[in-house]
Amino acid sequence: MALPEVAVLSLGGTISSTQTEGRSGVAPSLTGEALVEDVPEISEVAEVSADSFRQVPGSELVLEDLIELAAEFEGRIDTGAAGVVVTQGTDSIEETSFVLDLLVDRDAPVVVTGAMRNPTLPGAEGPANLLASVRVAISEAARGLGAVVVLNDEIHAARFVQKTHTSNPATFRSPLAGPIGYVFEDNARIVTRPVGRRHIDLPPETQDRPVALYTIGLGDDGRLLEFVRQSGYEGLVVEAFGVGHVHSVMTEPLGSLANEIPVVLASRTGSGEVHRKTYGFTGSESDLSERGLINAGMLDGPKARLFLSLLLRSGASREEISGAFGLPFGA
Repeated sequence: MALPEVAVLSLGGTISSTQTEGRSGVAPSLTGEALVEDVPEISEVAEVSADSFRQVPGSELVLEDLIELAAEFEGRIDTGAAGVVVTQGTDSIEETSFVLDLLVDRDAPVVVTGAMRNPTLPGAEGPANLLASVRVAISEAARGLGAVVVLNDEIHAARFVQKTHTSNPATFRSPLAGPIGYVFEDNARIVTRPVGRRHIDLPPETQDRPVALYTIGLGDDGRLLEFVRQSGYEGLVVEAFGVGHVHSVMTEPLGSLANEIPVVLASRTGSGEVHRKTYGFTGSESDLSERGLINAGMLDGPKARLFLSLLLRSGASREEISGAFGLPFGA
């Protein structure tokens, strides 16, 4: 029986990093082909085509890379791939997976993986993560889920997953919902299926629509908001206190800015929804809503920023943006 086809595209990152001449630390150097060849068990699971799409740290990726990657994945799926896998640096895995979840409009599994320990270290988990990811990519159970993140034998939905520790191999967690499945022996087990999958269509040629991310701190007086106004940003995501609160001195400048560009209100906690009508003081979530800020719902700041960026690139109007955020993920 012919094995299913899987496309593996490498973007670089720790999983592909080795010692390089003239440098004190490791850097991305292994190709996608080399990563697959280092895991001979993969050949018993799928017929894999491996390529190096980028060769950079996760912190070096930009939105244009991911837009191009999404188109490449759709092409691979349309020409026969049962699923696709991307390997990359863990710094931005939660953002890459979320963008692919929004842009790849196919039922075939889209799997993002990486490693916390580079191949020169004892216990490097990259090969195990890659093998598990290929297993998920060919799984019928994983079809229709959108993009998922697979590390440490856990399967996380892109909309929920976050990197929660700087160096622990169990860094990826989904605080709001938990993992949706796991890899057991030779199989992917899906125990929870998220609902409310979303998709954004982009025109063939998209232009950069810069969106700033601003995290509120104790005593913040909002003076940076004028810099956002003057710097050409076309959108702003504010990571506010708790359920969506800021100091009262920030309300006027935030309201003024919201009259000029979309301003989205998220929570800096990283988990849970921004409230809508629980509190009524100046600077509360209901007050900011009345001043024109758009509620991010369950999206944390980094994901809300990407969602807004892609909506702007799609040509969505202010009303359409507000409506898109108003339709909850999971509804």
